[in-house]
Amino acid sequence: MDYKKTNAPTNTVTRDIMDLCEDTGNIYESVSIIAKRANQISVVMKTELSKKLQEFASANETLEEMFENREQIEISRYYEKLPKPTLIATEEFTEGRVYYRNPAKETVVE
Repeated sequence: MDYKKTNAPTNTVTRDIMDLCEDTGNIYESVSIIAKRANQISVVMKTELSKKLQEFASANETLEEMFENREQIEISRYYEKLPKPTLIATEEFTEGRVYYRNPAKETVVE
């Protein structure tokens, strides 16, 4: 997933509640969908960051060696500057790029 190409803002944005509940008809359902998507994005970002930082890990690092690794610091700064997962998920939801369904609302045709 390429987070650099997302057009999500890096700061919080005031949103119209009615715009968020247009698709679902219920603000709580919309927020629940956004929260679940944000959790998915967060897990993916965390695993990517962990994989990249794992390359720099060694068994016998001293305190001085930990602070001198420029590449590791740059990777961490890159992830710090990215929009938060909730902002990315909200942007995806408002753009209609999130697939969701509610099994309780689906009708069974016999």
